[in-house]
Order: sequence, then structure tokens, then C-alpha cells
Amino acid sequence: MEAGAFGWFSVLPPVLAIGLAIATRQVTISLVAGIWVGWVIHAGGNPLVGTGEAITAMINVFVDAGQTRVIVFTLLMGSLLILMQRGGGIDGFLAWVSRWAWSQTRRGAQLMASFIGLGVFIESTITCLVVGTVSRPLFDRLKISREKLAYICDSTSAPVCMLIPFNAWGATVLSLLGAQAALGNLGDAGPLAVFMAAVPLNFYSIAAVVLVFIVAASGWHIGPMKDAERRAEVEGKVLRDDARPVVDDEVIMTPRKPGAPPKLGNMLVPLVVMVLMVIAGIGITGTAGVQAAGIENPGLMDYLNLASGSTSVLWAVLLALGLMAVMSLTQGLFSMQEYVDLSFKGAGGMLPLAVLLALALALGSTCDAIGTGPFLAGQVQPFLTPVLVAPLVFLVSAFIAFSTGSSWGTFAIMLPLAVPLAATFNAEVAMVSLPLVVSAVLGGGVFGDHCSPISDTSVISSMAAASDHIDHVRTQLPYALIAGAVAFTLYLVVGIMA
Repeated sequence: MEAGAFGWFSVLPPVLAIGLAIATRQVTISLVAGIWVGWVIHAGGNPLVGTGEAITAMINVFVDAGQTRVIVFTLLMGSLLILMQRGGGIDGFLAWVSRWAWSQTRRGAQLMASFIGLGVFIESTITCLVVGTVSRPLFDRLKISREKLAYICDSTSAPVCMLIPFNAWGATVLSLLGAQAALGNLGDAGPLAVFMAAVPLNFYSIAAVVLVFIVAASGWHIGPMKDAERRAEVEGKVLRDDARPVVDDEVIMTPRKPGAPPKLGNMLVPLVVMVLMVIAGIGITGTAGVQAAGIENPGLMDYLNLASGSTSVLWAVLLALGLMAVMSLTQGLFSMQEYVDLSFKGAGGMLPLAVLLALALALGSTCDAIGTGPFLAGQVQPFLTPVLVAPLVFLVSAFIAFSTGSSWGTFAIMLPLAVPLAATFNAEVAMVSLPLVVSAVLGGGVFGDHCSPISDTSVISSMAAASDHIDHVRTQLPYALIAGAVAFTLYLVVGIMA
């Protein structure tokens, strides 16, 4: 049976997973339920065949090398975090940062986290982890909720990366636009020119980043975030009672080893080396990709397009762990056995998160198999007019990303639909701005991703902040909706004025 034949049934698995996750706060069970229902639908209602296909889909997550590398990277980050904690790196950072007046205020700490997120734009996962690792101890000391930190991690990762073409996000978009250029749908413009023109029109990403700084500077709290901040500041509880952080407490609460001095370098050096290795890894894998493709006179975009982000982040954490081993052994902090034991303990603490990531990816493949994204995109096409193209493309992209939990998957679905649609309108002399439509796809994908409890980026942000995942989604949602409303309004206004 073809994917399009499933109709509205294709929407049921993600809706079920999201609804159950919010209602029960059991994200793992909810994802499994959504995957199972999706494959039963795929099997024509046969529960036995559907169960077998669901199990296969979950196992096949590890068939994709890139997905496997991301999951392994997540586990190894647990090892690095516990080693930095036990080796005095976190305490060293707190001792260093306490010398600065701004670090004694809630506003100063939140602005610091926001600026770090703005500066580390190479890869969204690294952005989240660096912001969370550096900021969490300071936030806890100042009684700032983990939900607030998760919000800052999430809203300065994908939105910032989406505004910069020189990273894995930009390379993916340029690759998709390159395919449209080959079909003649970009007119006389090249992929990079269209992308660069779309950046200032990416109203959601810009609004999300601006809003983070407004919230950090002003302490403007609304909805569930207001309750979370009151609880943290008044009651001293950075987490809600009965909250289920996606990271085991032993990873982030492990005390410094007795006798180990607080030392800033034991946190800062591995993190800086990790970020630099991501950049180097993108260069190395991009060069290998260009050589394998036999491209003559390659440009920067060719290297970025053929680089492997998942390989780069895995190399980065492995190098950081190796460096941490050398540092801890030469400083006499740990024996080799202690280093190995702590590494396994830290990785074990990340196992719940790794499971969530694997299930989120499996649900994404389920939605792909039954055609959730293309079906939703097709429903809006009869209502499109030149004025409404960008606003409706933004909403459909947001709903697809919300339903599938993947902004990248949304780009892959929507750009091949939206770009030819804009080209068709332009061929009929009803002018539609191509960069505006492209920006609507990109901004809508990030918007839906921010609202979705099954988003892998949101899961990583919850991990980086050691927050309860559903609490993070609930507290972030009002801010995401405000930025989304601003973006939709601007797309409508620009569409009318064009």
C-alpha cells in the first residue's frame, strides 16, 4: 500500500505519542505506543505483522550510522560530564565565575548562558551541551529553574544555527536547494543566494533568539515558567517535586573527589577542545567527501555539504575523553580503573536519554513510512493564494515538525513541495518571494520542533539542563507560541505587501 493511501490515519501515531506524553509524562511508553500504532496502520490493521514491523523499525535506528553515532555521542557525554564533576572541573568553574559581580545575579547568569548559545553555532547538539554544562551549576546555585535553562539551551541552538549557513544545518538546506536549482525552480538565483536572502526573513528564528534575551534580561515569566521560577526562587527547588530528569542525578550531582582541588581547566579545556574538534571534524569529513565525490575546484559550501556532523561530534567527545584521561592521570586525580568505572557510570546515567532519542528517531521513520508529512502538506495546497503561500507554508511546516519531531525531516519534505509551488506562481505572473517561502519552511520547522515533546533537539536540551522533559516542553511552549505568532503575522504582512 502506498504511503498516501493512509490518509488521516497517518496523523494518528504522532498525535497519540504526543498526547500520551503530555497526559502521562511517560515519554518512553508514549513513543513506543505511537510507533506500534503506526506500524499496525502500515500493516493494514494486522497487529501481529505491525508488532514485528515496529520492533524492526526500532532496531533499524542503529542501521543508520549517523543516528548510531549521535546516540553513542550522547552516552559518552555522560562519561565526560561525570569525569569533569568528579575531577573538580565544575567546582573550579564556580570558584572562578564567583569573582565576577554579574555571576551573583539571576540576570547575569541567564545572559551569560544566552550569549554562550549565541556564540557556539557550529552544531546544535554541541550548543545545547556546552550551554547546559557551563551554566547548570551556576543556575542551581542562584536558584534558577532547570526549565529556564532548558529553554535557553533549546532557543539558542536550532534558531541560531538556522541563521548561519556555515554549519551542518546550513549545509543540509543548501543541499536541498541545490536539488531544486538543478530542476530550474530557483530561476537565475543560486542556492546560497536564496538561502542568504532567506536569513533576514526567517522571522521565527530571529524572534525566538530575541525573546530569549528579553526573558533573560527582564525576568519576564509567563504560564508554567512563572510557576517554575517561583518554585525555584522561593522554595529553592530547581526541579518540580516528582520530576523525572532525563539524566540520572549521579551524573550531574556526583561530588568532587576528596583531595581533588577545584580546577577550572578540568572543565574548560575538554569543552574548548571538543568545540574545536567539531570544527576540525567538519573540515576533515568535508574534505574526504569532496574527494570521494570528485568535485573539481570545490567551494566552502561543497565542503560543508559533504561533511558529517554526527562523525564530527563523536570524534569531538572521544578526543575530550582522551584528553580528560591524560589530565586526570597526570594530575593524580584517578587511577585508570577509577577513570574506566566513572566513564561507565556516566554513560549508564545517559541511558534513558539514549533510549528516548532512539525511539524519537524510530517514530520519525514510522511517520515517513506512512506518509504523515506529505499528507499534511497536501491538505493545504487547495487553499494557497500568492498572499497566503508563506503564512500557510509556515504553519504546515510547523505542524509537520510538531508531529514528526524533526525539523530536518520537515525541510526534506517541505522544500521540494514549497519551492516548485512558488516557482509555479511566479511562472503565472503572480509574484511570490522565493526567499520568503524558503524562510517560512525553515522557521516553521524550528517552531514545530520547539513545541513538540517528541523532538530530538528538545530532548537534548532537557538532557543538557538535566530537566524533566515534559516540564521543559510545557514551560517553553508559551514563548514558542509568541514567537510563532509574531512570525506568522510578519509572513502575512510581507505577503500582502509583496
